[in-house]
Amino acid sequence: MIAIFSTIDLVLGLYTWIIIGSAIFSWLYAFNVINANNRFVGMIGEFLYKATEPALRPIRRIMPDLGGLDISPIILLIAIFFLRTFIMTSVAPMFI
Repeated sequence: MIAIFSTIDLVLGLYTWIIIGSAIFSWLYAFNVINANNRFVGMIGEFLYKATEPALRPIRRIMPDLGGLDISPIILLIAIFFLRTFIMTSVAPMFI
């Protein structure tokens, strides 16, 4: 059972890095630091968007409009942190 919890923790940890990468990519794209016409850059951007948008969209619907500021990735990262901590401190010890 610990293997399952460790795998879930690993997946959540990897998804955390994907969210961070998506946020950084969106900043680089918004400030024209990266070339959006480059095919490789476009593939990375599309992957990051498709990987994070299903989790960020419901948060964006609930959050009030803050103008150009999007804090939905921060809220998702806090939720993932809470879930990882909850699993490792409350759920996993019951199966040891």
